[in-house]
Amino acid sequence: MLLRLRLLLTCLGGGALLLLLLCLGAQNLNTRVSLNLGVGRTPELPSGFVVGVALVIGVISGGSATALLLPRGDQLPGRE
Repeated sequence: MLLRLRLLLTCLGGGALLLLLLCLGAQNLNTRVSLNLGVGRTPELPSGFVVGVALVIGVISGGSATALLLPRGDQLPGRE
């Protein structure tokens, strides 16, 4: 349980740091795009920011999935 919690907190902390660096780095980009979400449109955002947010979401979801799919400590390998 402690390993799962540590992995989950590490993944969330790393994702937050990546998002902070992304927000700082996307301040001076000139190429801006607007996404059509079906029900509305987003404000014009730099294209690198949109790609970076997708990367951060992937890091957080991948780390969370890994933390949730780890076997329990008392569970033998190959047994469910």
